[in-house]
Amino acid sequence: MKVIVMGCGRVGSQISNLLAQRGHRVTVIDHRDADAANRLGPDFKGHILHGLGFDQQILLEAGIKSTDAFIAASASDNANIVAARIARNVFRVPKVVARMYDPRRAEIYQRLGLMTISSTELGVRQIYEMVTHSDLDILQKFGRGEVSVIAIEVDFNLAGRHVRDLNITGELNVFSVTRGDHAFIPSNSTEFQEGDILHLSVLSTAMTRLEGMLGLERRN
Repeated sequence: MKVIVMGCGRVGSQISNLLAQRGHRVTVIDHRDADAANRLGPDFKGHILHGLGFDQQILLEAGIKSTDAFIAASASDNANIVAARIARNVFRVPKVVARMYDPRRAEIYQRLGLMTISSTELGVRQIYEMVTHSDLDILQKFGRGEVSVIAIEVDFNLAGRHVRDLNITGELNVFSVTRGDHAFIPSNSTEFQEGDILHLSVLSTAMTRLEGMLGLERRN
């Protein structure tokens, strides 16, 4: 997966290193070039560009036209939202996440279809999960992206298993099964049939675990 990270402060540097360590191709854009290199450390395997993350020429240099995800993680809410909207609306980047300090503004931009997060402590892990679970069909997000509703079609690998095999208290919950043209609320003993459509509520931090349970390959 190809990811551009704008901003190399505490959150930006951590998420950049985490993504690079997991094999993703990372380009960091920061207006303080030397500071960015120092924060990322000598083992960082991505690229660093000096400039502003909302400068379209810089974004083109970073390869935004072929980028899978854009993360706006600078120290400025205004810069983050401008850059995120350019990435989403101008360059049509599939996954865009903006780090916001003001949770009230985060809610406004979520209504515009942008994924936002305002917590520093949870930010790095949640951002990582938001941009990397590309094989899951996310229908809706709640709060600041902590909980998602996703849809899964049961294939031959999942057929014959039961709701209890996927449910994890506080992390994953199968709350609806659609079979043919009929939807119902399943019990723990409900057996999946090929072609069923499952709707699940999932914590953002449990997405990787769910992919593993479903046997989905993570795309680097």
